[in-house]
Amino acid sequence: MKKRFLFLCLFGMACLCANAQQVEQAAFIYETAPFPSCHASTLVETPSGIKAAWFGGSHEKNPDVGIWFSAFNQGKWSTPVEIANGIQASGKRYPTWNPVLFQMPGKELILFYKVGPAPDEWWGALKRSKDDGKTWSAEEILPKDIYGPIKNKPELLADGTLLCPSSSEDHDWRLHMEFTKDGGKTWSRTDALNDGVTTSAIQPSILKLPDGKLQLVCRSENDFVLQSTSSDQGKTWSALAPTSLLNPNSGIDAVTLKDGRHIIIYNNTKKGRSPLNVAISSDGQNWKDIAVLENEANGEFSYPAVIQSSDSKVHITYTWKRKKIKHVILSL
Repeated sequence: MKKRFLFLCLFGMACLCANAQQVEQAAFIYETAPFPSCHASTLVETPSGIKAAWFGGSHEKNPDVGIWFSAFNQGKWSTPVEIANGIQASGKRYPTWNPVLFQMPGKELILFYKVGPAPDEWWGALKRSKDDGKTWSAEEILPKDIYGPIKNKPELLADGTLLCPSSSEDHDWRLHMEFTKDGGKTWSRTDALNDGVTTSAIQPSILKLPDGKLQLVCRSENDFVLQSTSSDQGKTWSALAPTSLLNPNSGIDAVTLKDGRHIIIYNNTKKGRSPLNVAISSDGQNWKDIAVLENEANGEFSYPAVIQSSDSKVHITYTWKRKKIKHVILSL
């Protein structure tokens, strides 16, 4: 019994040391804010540095929920400012949801987001910034059945098409892909990629495979992160299949690194939203945990976003107990 206890202690210390080697910086984006609740952060690198956005208000679904924005400069985040909300021309206000930031190379920064009373009724919208988020254009409403990237970042394809991983919740949970070749002015989309019954899935992330194929990984109600591949740049996809990664019906995010490896941030459990883990893979199939960002019983650590910046650092943000947005920098 004593030997087993000693082994567990040493194992726990080894895990903590491994995490310490990976985590270069971990801090909240803000300590206090004019909103008590927040969720669904997004990250992007612009010419002037890392930017983040999320939705915040009294609580999810409340009409006062808006999209908030902050910039990371010299190791510190700026005071959050609201950059979008759901106020209509009639004066009625709806909640906003799931912002996604994307920097068009050499062009504008785009903010995609959703507006509406609930996910089965919301519609897509976007705003544009020509000064790295200091000022924003008027809201543009997306066409019917186009939502933009639903939670996770788009992928810019070689031909200049922006591939937006998306999903809908109005007729069960179903994935689809959306495409725009002109920065969000005109759109097309695929049909649903799953039936929402046999497999129930939303919020995909896109990975790039070395053979030119694309891979999606996504949240599901089927106990595991699901995956699929495309050999035609996102137009058609293989049937969804489970990965080895657990999923308690909670949002994930993933990114392909410059060296070809893949990183995924996910809740390594079938129930609840703790722990929050980082796993790495060389092929998108075999995953190995390399860090545990949070591991508090009954805590909520969810809806991660992950990017790799130009200096090769990995930046992660996530919801911390619905009260704050936490930012972590990993060195790999």
